[in-house]
Amino acid sequence: MTPFDYITDIALIAVVVLQMRVRTLTLRSLLLPLGLVAGAGIAYLRPISLAGNNLALIAVLVAAGLTLGTLSGMTTSVWRQGDSVLSRAGALAAFLWVLGMGARFAFAIWVTHTGAEAVGRFSFRHDITGGHIWQFALVLMAYSEVLSRIGVLQFRRIRAVHTPDSRAAGPNGADNPRPVARQAA
Repeated sequence: MTPFDYITDIALIAVVVLQMRVRTLTLRSLLLPLGLVAGAGIAYLRPISLAGNNLALIAVLVAAGLTLGTLSGMTTSVWRQGDSVLSRAGALAAFLWVLGMGARFAFAIWVTHTGAEAVGRFSFRHDITGGHIWQFALVLMAYSEVLSRIGVLQFRRIRAVHTPDSRAAGPNGADNPRPVARQAA
């Protein structure tokens, strides 16, 4: 692994720490993780072969990323306060995010140090071919996790903006109305 790999993976894991405090949720605030995976995509997404079970490997890892990202977005609290939409990732949202991003990072470290032979044997037994297929599939897993979380949070942000009485989920994750302070006329 290169220093770029370590920095990108650590940043993707750490991004949830920033989201564990209450913050204003804007489209711009959702784009940081997307920028990080875009950099990884530029560095690692190259043409690959879809021979053997390569497509199945990609499908399984993308499905895992979609599931973890969607659940992380759904378990992040989103609510409207005045004219702002606020959010906070709780323990479960952070756990799900770190599970996906951390598992990818741990797998990459393991393969780089002692796991290459085991992955090679697994790939041979399961007809997974090509030198970069694992890297390709893991980057797509990160993309799917980031995009699904961003999609869920963006949907919930828009819903909160357009919901009277701020019926979007509050900081406790419940979907009940939160009182919005009104200015006296």
